[in-house]
Amino acid sequence: MIILAGLIIGAGWGVLHARRRGGSGLDMVQYGAVWGIIGALLGFVVTIGIERLVL
Repeated sequence: MIILAGLIIGAGWGVLHARRRGGSGLDMVQYGAVWGIIGALLGFVVTIGIERLVL
């Protein structure tokens, strides 16, 4: 669930970032995809960290 949250939050952040910079629709899609991947990777790292602490 943390990975999905990171993906959604990251994608939203990327779209907002592109919109503030005056990007076109394709720019918003690209920024959303890149930041979504970054958010998912961070969520993955956090998930692994939690698993290591609990187990």
